[in-house]
Amino acid sequence: MTSAAPETAVPAAPTTPASTSRDSDLVRAALRLPVRRTPVWFMRQAGRSLPEYRALRADVPMLESCRRPELVTEITLQPVRRHGVDAAIFFSDIVVPLAAIGVDLDIVPGTGPVVADPFRARADLDRLPELTPDLVPDITQSVQLLVAELGATPLIGFAGAPFTLASYLVEGGPSRNHERTKALMHGDPQLWHDLCARLAGIAGTFLRIQALAGASVVQLFDSWAGALSVADYERHVQPHSAVALAAVADLDVPRIHFGVGTGELLPSMAAAGTEVVGVDFRVSLTDAVARLGPSYAVQGNLDPALLFAPWDVVERRTRDIVEEGRRAPGHVFNLGHGVLPGTDPGVLTRVVELVHEVSTR
Repeated sequence: MTSAAPETAVPAAPTTPASTSRDSDLVRAALRLPVRRTPVWFMRQAGRSLPEYRALRADVPMLESCRRPELVTEITLQPVRRHGVDAAIFFSDIVVPLAAIGVDLDIVPGTGPVVADPFRARADLDRLPELTPDLVPDITQSVQLLVAELGATPLIGFAGAPFTLASYLVEGGPSRNHERTKALMHGDPQLWHDLCARLAGIAGTFLRIQALAGASVVQLFDSWAGALSVADYERHVQPHSAVALAAVADLDVPRIHFGVGTGELLPSMAAAGTEVVGVDFRVSLTDAVARLGPSYAVQGNLDPALLFAPWDVVERRTRDIVEEGRRAPGHVFNLGHGVLPGTDPGVLTRVVELVHEVSTR
């Protein structure tokens, strides 16, 4: 496999000492070390379920809100203050680096990312220059502001994985069946690999910028990878995700690799290079650990829809997941996907308190 991507200049590794968050339960769990209690955070914990978030973002478009450091800092901190979670997740969007390099796109409320001119031909590669730190100085500034505010609480940086980014670019927006994506993948595999190579460089650089600015952990989101067979994932996707994850391999920052509907792909996703494998709600942690073996921590995996059920249902399932996690090499409690917009924030707070209570060593 060859790549048309240019060599990506990424920042050098820092020489400063590790932050105090290195001893946090989140980082320790990710590294399969003993913890004081099971760490918990929620994907999309900073967002539409919080009234303070909706008030703050009432008149600010999504992409703009991701590029204003003071706003990013406040939004990222909101769930940490409210819920007492063990980590903050950087408020951003997976298409932010694509917009930063000049891709004409928007995040449409109720729809998601929409690309004005979808990528379909080899000439479209010219629209994907490399991402360099000078294009996103606000990201560095936002992370630095957050790290200063969070102290010993770790910040999780993130990026979209090459396959998911490619799907948005090729389809022009969210897709149920990914028909154009799969048609390109199989119909012109060289163009597909060249496209994903570009995106792997962009995603890896975005992760690295956040890690160098002070993020303690990074997560690579492959939201749509569950649409693939194991064979297609390993041939057409895994090598590129591996490049993105390798971009921070020298920084001693634990990596989380997560996808939706990826139960059959868990070993292949782990093999891309990660310390933690995110498990969605369709697979039990017990089964995930059996598939992954002892070399990986797991993250998950309460069904976000269950947060709408009576508390006794939520409590029982939360306790079960904590217990399953005790038998894992390392466990970070989370949902099996993101917080749904209509979720009662009070339930999330109660889940955090319950996880801490039942898992305290």
